[in-house]
Amino acid sequence: MTELVVITGMSGSGKASALKAFEDLGYYCVDNLPVDLIHRFAELARQSHTERTALVVDIREGRELDKLPAIVKSLKRSTKCKLLFLEASDEALLRRFSETRRPHPLGDMPVKAAIADERRRLRPIRKLADVIIDTSKLNVHELRAHAVDRFSGTKRDKNIYVALVSFGYKAGVPQDADLVFDVRFLPNPHFIPELRPYTGRHPKVAKYIRSFPQTGEFIERIGELLVYLLPHYVREGKSYLTIGFGCTGGRHRSVMIAEELRKKLAAAGYKVKVTHRDSPR
Repeated sequence: MTELVVITGMSGSGKASALKAFEDLGYYCVDNLPVDLIHRFAELARQSHTERTALVVDIREGRELDKLPAIVKSLKRSTKCKLLFLEASDEALLRRFSETRRPHPLGDMPVKAAIADERRRLRPIRKLADVIIDTSKLNVHELRAHAVDRFSGTKRDKNIYVALVSFGYKAGVPQDADLVFDVRFLPNPHFIPELRPYTGRHPKVAKYIRSFPQTGEFIERIGELLVYLLPHYVREGKSYLTIGFGCTGGRHRSVMIAEELRKKLAAAGYKVKVTHRDSPR
């Protein structure tokens, strides 16, 4: 049976980048196909024995896009059809339109109002989505890799990007953190004169922090908790999770703990990146 992936979503959410990812996977791809031709496209793919196809259809279709939910439901009766919906936060979309200086397809109104109107009009389509990817915090390369992971047979419960951020409470909690863990209960290397100049990445600092039994227990328990939680976030459509670890200054304890959790999550098969917000390189 021919596989057809219908890609849609918010303008500025990365549909073009996603389509290129499908091309890399060997899909026959079409951008901005009129909705009235989708059934014909699927039929031609079957007749030509094209196994994997993908197309983009979005708000550029105007009112014709309202037909898409019925078309997708019909396609699923005769085709291995999946609906991929890309979205992003209003802040991310506003920033992207500002950076690219491209007009919004609903260009007869301010961009902020156009985004709100588009989100409202796409709501019925989003409810039918088989896969939802929030691209707010993904760059082009991460989005492409994420799309490839979702449709190349990898285990679905691993398809989430995890950002670990160490920080100091003196400078405030990261605003984009989804989860925050306070590690100020651990002994502070700042009060050890020979350790103070270094960061939590230095072997001597890491050894000192690790010498306390509560450190190992905390790393073990939080690691187990995150490995348990991440698949559930994936099933709820979460594609990116930011986890903060905070200590007083953001130089020692939070840095060491973030590095240790990175190893645990990477060993569990997750894509992880670490940022030390308040620690010098």
